[in-house]
Amino acid sequence: MLRGLLNGLYLGAGAAAAVSLMAIGVLVLLSIFTRLFGAFVPGLSEYAGYAMASASFLALAYTFRHGGHIRVRLLLQSLHGTGRRVGELWCLGVGAGLAGYVAWYIGKMVMISYQLGDVSEGSDATPLWIPQLPMAIGAAILTVALCDRFVAVLLGADPGEPGPGAG
Repeated sequence: MLRGLLNGLYLGAGAAAAVSLMAIGVLVLLSIFTRLFGAFVPGLSEYAGYAMASASFLALAYTFRHGGHIRVRLLLQSLHGTGRRVGELWCLGVGAGLAGYVAWYIGKMVMISYQLGDVSEGSDATPLWIPQLPMAIGAAILTVALCDRFVAVLLGADPGEPGPGAG
């Protein structure tokens, strides 16, 4: 049951990243067409940038679970058995710690932006906590994915690449 929930979480984040990518395309096309017709719609470029940040962070966990992240395997490939497992656990532990650190501080940034009422400097004057929130969520979900994989390897899963059903 927990495996299904976690895989659903990763899939949902990946789907949200895909929607963000589609939004970038729509915003860029809208920007082109409005300029062709001499109209100005404030904030289109800023919103495309916000969508890019959202897509980047929301896709992290989904990409990790499907083995799409670049991994430096030179050392890990030379290890076998217990050494490989220990090396993989060390990498996953450090990765989870760093991802948790990033998630924590992005979350703090979102809270501070909200409390201070920060808005973007562009013509759109968007409250900054809105585009920052998907970044915090994506970083938190990556932390969960790394911890999930750490526990799976600790409990005996193959220390190789994680796959869609891995865990």
